[in-house]
Amino acid sequence: MYDHLTIVKHPLVQHKLSLMREKETSTAVFRQLLREISMLLAYEVTRELPMTTKRIETPLKEMDAPVLAGKKMALVSILRAGNGLLDGVLELIPSARVGFVGLYRDEKTLQPVQYYFKVPDALEDRLVIAVDPMLATGNSSVAAIDLLKGAGAKNIRFLCLLAAPEGVARMGEAHPDVPIITAALDERLNEQGYIVPGLGDAGDRMFGTK
Repeated sequence: MYDHLTIVKHPLVQHKLSLMREKETSTAVFRQLLREISMLLAYEVTRELPMTTKRIETPLKEMDAPVLAGKKMALVSILRAGNGLLDGVLELIPSARVGFVGLYRDEKTLQPVQYYFKVPDALEDRLVIAVDPMLATGNSSVAAIDLLKGAGAKNIRFLCLLAAPEGVARMGEAHPDVPIITAALDERLNEQGYIVPGLGDAGDRMFGTK
């Protein structure tokens, strides 16, 4: 359907996502599930990383062993909800450099407003993985990718928990070179710009705010 979209259909991903969707799921359980599912999604988003070899010595002999090539990747959280995905991905890739893009959505215009931007150096030489649980209208995601490209990033992947068709299309128009990895493509957006059926506001559910 969308060339730039990958939906991770692993049974564990889908099961944990269903638990997260339930409105009775507590903040603590939601947060734990998000951490677990982000590790599984990170496995998918890091496929086909460039590799090289390194001479090592096992207890039995020397060998040329495969290791990751190039500079350490950069993980960029789109605040604030992105931090939930960031924690799980960092467990899998603890050596990654970390950056933050602060954007909030104006509830009247649904347009993103920037309030913070701090990212690692040499983005042009790193794989950059931007993380945000929800790809809804796509406006904030497009704005975040604009900022990352402005800072030099050339190889970017976008990791989210849920996506709406409107957001995927918007990202495809603005940044067709940025692959999207998600656990589900939901039906649509409602009048308030929320994903349906979705799981509500990911930040509110993760942090226990309303």
